[in-house]
Amino acid sequence: MTQFDKALKTGRRLTRQATTAANAALSGGEMLQAAGDVINARLGIMAAGLADPRKVDLTEMSLMSTEKVEALSASASAMAKTFGDISGRVGSSALTEAGLASKAAASIASASTPAAALQAQYSYAVGWWSRVAGQMLTLNSELLKGQADALRPIHRTAVANAKRLKK
Repeated sequence: MTQFDKALKTGRRLTRQATTAANAALSGGEMLQAAGDVINARLGIMAAGLADPRKVDLTEMSLMSTEKVEALSASASAMAKTFGDISGRVGSSALTEAGLASKAAASIASASTPAAALQAQYSYAVGWWSRVAGQMLTLNSELLKGQADALRPIHRTAVANAKRLKK
């Protein structure tokens, strides 16, 4: 793969990340709007119940906590999966890098001239920099996806409640 092809691939990846981040921001704004609508509606329901206990909506009152627990549990599960996946990948990358560093150290130590030792060190350093840059892009992508996955159940619940309570 040429440097130009790598740059194009990286550019596409950054564009996807920007799109994911923008979608997460839009979803977060929609969720906050829905949450405000739900809070407003439920405060009205609670006030009506306080004014006349015979009119209290027990079903809606029980949903206030159970839905939150379900949404937050699903969100926490999504984040745990994301962090588990990231941890596995980072651990694997660290082992791979340790092997490459060991090979580089052997190449440097067995170089026949100081210039050859410097060349081996330079080759490892440039390769390391490229690998780290790629890993950081991957990590950023995984974290953005994890954020979206964690937000999804909370967003879904808040928006569904807002629609239901508008009736």
